[in-house]
Amino acid sequence: MSAELLTVPEAMAVLKVSRWTLYNLIRSGELSSVIVGVRCRRIPQTALSDYVTRLCEEAA
Repeated sequence: MSAELLTVPEAMAVLKVSRWTLYNLIRSGELSSVIVGVRCRRIPQTALSDYVTRLCEEAA
């Protein structure tokens, strides 16, 4: 499996949003994430792609 996992700051940079906005997206279920170990939250690259695709479809 070669799914790239991004840190919260990396995902923030990709989406160009604040930490608060990113965590709200995760809490609301709009953006999936995984917990690695005890405290490390990671966002799969595919989750970001899916989220952006949904936004584009809704805007069309």
